[in-house]
Amino acid sequence: MSLEKSRRTASDLFPAAFRDAINARDLSLARLHEMLRARGNGVSMTTLSYWRSGRRRPEGVQSLAALADIEVILDLRAGALTGLLGATNRTGPVGPNRFPLDELEVERAVMDAFTAMGAEYPDTSRELTTHSITDVDEHGNVARSETRSIVQSTVGTVTAIPFLQLTPGESTPAPLINAISGGRIAQRYSHPSGEVHGVLFELESPLAAPDTTIVEWSVELPPGYPPQRDSGHAVAMKCRELLVWTRFHPDAVPDTVEERVDTPAGVVSSPLDLGGRTSVHQVRRAFGPGALGIAWSYADGR
Repeated sequence: MSLEKSRRTASDLFPAAFRDAINARDLSLARLHEMLRARGNGVSMTTLSYWRSGRRRPEGVQSLAALADIEVILDLRAGALTGLLGATNRTGPVGPNRFPLDELEVERAVMDAFTAMGAEYPDTSRELTTHSITDVDEHGNVARSETRSIVQSTVGTVTAIPFLQLTPGESTPAPLINAISGGRIAQRYSHPSGEVHGVLFELESPLAAPDTTIVEWSVELPPGYPPQRDSGHAVAMKCRELLVWTRFHPDAVPDTVEERVDTPAGVVSSPLDLGGRTSVHQVRRAFGPGALGIAWSYADGR
């Protein structure tokens, strides 16, 4: 049996055994929490709930001490639960999970999108490395983008990931979002505001924390779509490396390019110089939550 399969099996066995042991004693989580506190262990109700559902598992000295107490409280042999944990599922520091833009109404629309597609908000996966490439047509407007990302499950098991296209303050028709590799499009959604469109990207196989997989998808703007003269990518959790590469048609190299870094704290803009090139790339490490991108314009007023 492979290490990956063994780890996933252990990840599935532990919450089931924990639930069965609680049910066998006819205990509520609240009562178990009280009994742990009486033994001097301050593990929270939320943590116990996460362990029971499989969204998280015990990690670290204090959690393992709590689990040892739980085995005693539930009249289990020593190691009956701890022995099911297997290898560690630590993901390393993940940082806060926050909506990347300072746009409350857009965040509400994003939450509606998650609910409509049956996805948990906020998403429990994170992008470790993402490369986003946007092509600009001869008229100076975005034509297509492709994104390739290494994604990681931070807790529990992830089977699908929502990918959204946001146009704050501008109502648009739905773009054409398609899976290239790593999975398939299971659902599509457009918010009534027209500012949030997206898909539910179903992975080729379930992703158990802390495993990773690679996904790739494309976005094309259909005829009649409002001209878009900005590009970028947003992440809700810290990304180890984010690359945004914008490539201009030789007949539509802009006169002015401005970098925009949008975070929950606000927007910071600064001019960029193409230096005679027909493309511009931006690289950030340990970036997020936030959005990295550019906007451009032409002196001839096109």
